[in-house]
Amino acid sequence: MGLTHPNDHPTDGGWPGGRALALALLVVAGLLAVDLAMDRFLRSAGWGHLLIEGLTACLALGMGLGLLRALRARDRDVLRLRRDLAAEQAEAHRWRQEAAGLLRGLSEAIDGQFERWALTEAEREVALLLLKGLSTRDIAALRETREATVRQQAQAIYRKAGLEGRAELSAFFLEDLLAPRTPH
Repeated sequence: MGLTHPNDHPTDGGWPGGRALALALLVVAGLLAVDLAMDRFLRSAGWGHLLIEGLTACLALGMGLGLLRALRARDRDVLRLRRDLAAEQAEAHRWRQEAAGLLRGLSEAIDGQFERWALTEAEREVALLLLKGLSTRDIAALRETREATVRQQAQAIYRKAGLEGRAELSAFFLEDLLAPRTPH
């Protein structure tokens, strides 16, 4: 088991071994301070040597403390982001639960309209992906087909539906859903 902190994980945006490096810098600073004191006490080194060791000890101490401070701030940020993410995920889950029946009904209504337009299975899939906002390039990649094929299918959808393009397709299904509330 290493000297790393449990939060030092690449997926956390941290630096693996960051705390181990900070600890090593602090140990180096401590060892240099002990060596500096012994050299001074024993008068075994000149002032130039003592000055260089002193500056090196201060630098290692400053870097170690700065790194620990940065890691602590990063840990606070990661914790805050995890709390925010959990709250957003809970909110999205609540919304999906509340809207499940409505979404099921909307899905059935969209499917019924696709039937009235006599869309093929491939056209239905493309139409749904267009409604979700995917580009023709993304749809082609997702369906493992050429972008030109997706464009042709999209044109067939618009022709069968009597619509001019993607904006009208979206508006056909979403216009009434997104209407402003009427006062009671």
